Amino acid sequence: MKTVPEIRVVYEDNHLLVVSKPPNMPTQPDDSRDPDLLNEMKAYVARKYQKPGAVYLGLVHRLDRPVGGLLVLARTSKAAERLSKQVQAKTMNREYLTVVRGTPESGELCDWLLKNPADNTVRVVPAGTPGAKEARLSFRALESRNGCTLVRVRLYTGRSHQIRVQLSHAGFPIWGDARYGGGQPGEQIALWGTFLTLVHPTRKEEMKFFSAPPVKLLPWSEFSSYILTIEHTAERRQNLEEQNC
Repeated sequence: MKTVPEIRVVYEDNHLLVVSKPPNMPTQPDDSRDPDLLNEMKAYVARKYQKPGAVYLGLVHRLDRPVGGLLVLARTSKAAERLSKQVQAKTMNREYLTVVRGTPESGELCDWLLKNPADNTVRVVPAGTPGAKEARLSFRALESRNGCTLVRVRLYTGRSHQIRVQLSHAGFPIWGDARYGGGQPGEQIALWGTFLTLVHPTRKEEMKFFSAPPVKLLPWSEFSSYILTIEHTAERRQNLEEQNC
């Protein structure tokens, strides 16, 4: 029997389920047949609410298998439709923390990416290449230590392996990302879905969520003080918003 990594539930109500996906868990079923987040959370809902039969959960967006962090699932088809529209309209804000090799300055990257389904890799190609899709993100360098930099990334498009490929192409591969030049096999990629902002599908209220990467593990531990400061700020902001409700 395969061990199922722990999935942390960040928020839930009748319409939403916001969770923090553990690294190395598929977002949805794949050829590995390893436990995946979508089916594990369907089982969680069935157990907690004693629901007979099939449980509906809509997958609104995804994380690469080795990446951990925030994901929102829809508990109703109406919520799924409305959240998907936010993704398409780019009003759902997804931001990440990552540790890269090198010392980049802050900036914006716009590239054209082409996926090779044969080996599940993505590369930067010239604009207009058949099958290529435009990819855009912005990033902000937060702190540098020992030749590595903690970076905050905001996605404007949701392409496969986008952050990993674009940062590597810019000369700053992600720590632990052996596929795109940032580490050795066996290292855990340092990329985490840390911030998520969305509008509640029925209450129409803006909601902000935070999930910290594992600060006791390398390379995150090199930047633990900075990350914990971000976490404290996020928690204080959340408390103030709740008091004002």
